[in-house]
Amino acid sequence: MATTIPGNGTLLDDKPKFSIVTKMLARFFSWIFHPLFIPLYVTIFLSYIHPYAFVALSEKGKIFKLIFVFVNTALFPGAAVFLMWRLKFIQSMFLRTQRERIIPYAAAMVFYFWAWYVSRSLQDSQEIFTGFLFGSFLTVIAAWLANIYFKVSMHAMAIGGMALFILRVSFSDDGTSGLFPSIALLIAGIVCTARMIVSDHHPFEIYSGILLGILSQLISIVI
Repeated sequence: MATTIPGNGTLLDDKPKFSIVTKMLARFFSWIFHPLFIPLYVTIFLSYIHPYAFVALSEKGKIFKLIFVFVNTALFPGAAVFLMWRLKFIQSMFLRTQRERIIPYAAAMVFYFWAWYVSRSLQDSQEIFTGFLFGSFLTVIAAWLANIYFKVSMHAMAIGGMALFILRVSFSDDGTSGLFPSIALLIAGIVCTARMIVSDHHPFEIYSGILLGILSQLISIVI
């Protein structure tokens, strides 16, 4: 991020300087909580931490659901980006520009729609889970539309949606420990701070990402 000095047009880098350790930690959390992994983490939470969500599922059923979510929301979208990079459709797998993100977003929409559509058709699917997948699909659509105007933070959108979802299930009738929303909010803060440190996003792109992620999950509840 740079600031122009009035009168002479000189650009100064006004982004704070951070230590190597801080940057390494920021990159670590950026990778661990990559947007493609968030649906998998939520599924793990519902399967093994939430006391009621998947209580009727067998261990085999839980594992199948984890594999299904990972393949459709992480593996296939990630593989699509890799192929686009190898075929020179995009310059980098990190999708640093708005132009590079157009086709990957479109591909992700297909995979996330398929994950939601198949899940809602299964007899053992819980409404709260299919609602989250629908919200994730809406998040990708919101990212694709926002990308027309600015490079919204994908990390912020994913983590904002996750935080809202954890808050929702934690204060629902089923109820869970108040520890879960606290952890979700802490993770959201850490991830967004990490993106401030190591990404080229402006604060607006991160704050708007959080808002869009939250709105997408809220719309999935209403619809």
